[in-house]
Amino acid sequence: MGSRRFVLRVPDAELDELRRRVRGTRWATPVPGAGWTAGTDPAELRRLADRWADGYDWRAREAAINELPGFVTDIAGADVHYLRFDAERPDALPLMLTHGWPSTVLELVELARRLSAPSEHGGSAADAYTVIVPALPGFPFSAPRPTFPSDLPTHELWHRLMHDELGFGRYGAHGGDLGAGVTSRLGEAYPESVVGIHLLAVSPPTGVADDDLDPDEREYLASVARWTATEGGYQHEQQTRPMSLAPALADSPVGLLAWIVEKYRAWSDSHGELASRFDDDFVLTQASLYWYGNAISSSFRPYHEFGRGLVPPVRRVEVPTAVAVFPADLSRPPRRWAERVYRVERYTEMPRGGHFAAYEEPALLAADLAAFFRGRR
Repeated sequence: MGSRRFVLRVPDAELDELRRRVRGTRWATPVPGAGWTAGTDPAELRRLADRWADGYDWRAREAAINELPGFVTDIAGADVHYLRFDAERPDALPLMLTHGWPSTVLELVELARRLSAPSEHGGSAADAYTVIVPALPGFPFSAPRPTFPSDLPTHELWHRLMHDELGFGRYGAHGGDLGAGVTSRLGEAYPESVVGIHLLAVSPPTGVADDDLDPDEREYLASVARWTATEGGYQHEQQTRPMSLAPALADSPVGLLAWIVEKYRAWSDSHGELASRFDDDFVLTQASLYWYGNAISSSFRPYHEFGRGLVPPVRRVEVPTAVAVFPADLSRPPRRWAERVYRVERYTEMPRGGHFAAYEEPALLAADLAAFFRGRR
């Protein structure tokens, strides 16, 4: 084992190839007048693609990434990338932040900075944490697991990273989307090491009778059903037939961009205006990282493993748990629903923000994390 500094350098030939492919796109025949209602808006996609081919400065983004405190280490035969933001105070509690899909560690950078150096953002150094932000296996920066099913689930890799590689005997953890599932399993498996978990989504309980549900839980499950019917097609495809979809997205950068950008608009608190939450450079950097790392198909693996029944359910998490619910997220579980699986000690309904809360509302999320983990050292 042993960590080494991470340096990203995409060869010039790959930059040229991306531009060539974007410029040579064979555009899909649009649904007349559909806009965003049929998926990604063709006009917005063309605008972003034109910028990707002419005007987007990858080298500037690459240099900014290389200025981050990035490291890579081998865990169980695969390279795991992580960012490390050391706290501005000694003996700070370590926190692990785990992203989801279609995200990268870059979404968590501003949150990590606020948590590690709160005095630079109007807070107190007493609330500083050493923050570790790992890249999920098979996502941009980290290698995919070499076996299927994986020899080690991601939460086991994360504990090895925190406990064995970095030497943290006790630590806290946070996650949203796929990262919430990883974080839940981490707390369930290692209560002796994990002082608490902070979640943006919760694992469902098993075996709950209909007559045991309260009105809020019934409405929540109805909202999940509505969302699945109108927005869940991507999830079903990635769970059941990922390798029928992946070749197209791995071969067409514009196809990849369309698959990703629609999620940033639909799942954020954007009110239908993508640019109100994400500027062009952010969107194109995320798409570029998936493209240059050829990571889209391997990012589907957690969905496929779940769909194949290879991921056991979270049964009961006894470590202290906080749940933060953002109004524009994919789902907004009520407290009682969360309490069926977790020992919930903090439940916060946020005033704004969506699925990408760490990027959309880093100040709100940092404050909630600091309040929950305060005193748990």
